[in-house]
Amino acid sequence: MGHCASRDQKDQKNLNRRIDEQIKRDQSMSLRIIKLLLLGAGESGKSTILKQMRILHNDGFSQQDLEMIRPVVYSNCIHCMLAILRAMFHLQIEYENPERMRDSQLVFATVHTNKEELVEELSAAMQRLWADSGVRECYKRSNEYQIDDSAKYFLDSLPRLSSPNYLPTEQDLLRTRIKTTGITEVHFELKGLTFRVIDVGGQRSERKKWIHCFDNVNAIIFISSLSEYDQILREDNCTNRMQESLKLFDSICNSPWFADIHFILFLNKKDLFAEKITRSPLTICFPEYKGQQNQTECINYIQWKFEQLNRSPQREIYCHHTCATDTNNVQFVLDACLDMIIARNLKSMGLC
Repeated sequence: MGHCASRDQKDQKNLNRRIDEQIKRDQSMSLRIIKLLLLGAGESGKSTILKQMRILHNDGFSQQDLEMIRPVVYSNCIHCMLAILRAMFHLQIEYENPERMRDSQLVFATVHTNKEELVEELSAAMQRLWADSGVRECYKRSNEYQIDDSAKYFLDSLPRLSSPNYLPTEQDLLRTRIKTTGITEVHFELKGLTFRVIDVGGQRSERKKWIHCFDNVNAIIFISSLSEYDQILREDNCTNRMQESLKLFDSICNSPWFADIHFILFLNKKDLFAEKITRSPLTICFPEYKGQQNQTECINYIQWKFEQLNRSPQREIYCHHTCATDTNNVQFVLDACLDMIIARNLKSMGLC
């Protein structure tokens, strides 16, 4: 009887030891997983940053991936032109050449057929429309209606996009817009660590899903579009997009969920902002602004507006000015951010 009890105790000790060893292995493994959340309002550029991470740290996109995105390129291009044509009616802007009315009818007819392909006739009509000074004048007023940021890029590229052997490039893919619904992840290995980068939709209707991603987060990258300071939300057509982004940043930055989490701010679309600030004043969004109407001063002011929302004196906001479609710029910024996160993670593991 005593011999059996002794053997049972020994077996239990061995079991406990194996359990303890497994727990330590699991803890060590979990410390080597870095979870990053990409948060921000809709159309801020989160999905583009995620695509760049795939290009920079995974195998990028295959020819099959690029071929599959071709219909999206066509659709984006056609719908950008449609947005301008509809806006011309509402803004009461005339075509320079009345013949363009016939071209516009062809564009509208294409959408009704549900065959959004850049056939030769449609492409030629859209190129004539894009060359019309009335259409260009309407595009200059694009902050007064809803249109994708990549409109000029795709419409300038119409001859290339409509060629018979057209294969989308990585830049085309970066410029495409598909509304993010649900949760998208990219995984990659870097310096002995596994990064899980999670993107969730930024539209108001998608934000209720964010709570499911909040556990075990190491850092948040909050992305805000600089160029949206004079635009309104798609969701309600009245709220200023920059003000919506500031409100969202305030709620996330000061949330108890993220009290001990590294916070990185990307002020994105600096290229579009540089072009827009020359003709559209920052006072549209910030009436109190008294500084110069130049790129540097205006961006610094916007950065200050975000940083002063941080109510935790212990927390530092790491801010970067980005162009999500510029792979070199994104690589430079991400390298700095990931190195900082890695260093802090090693410190928490007691390895530095």
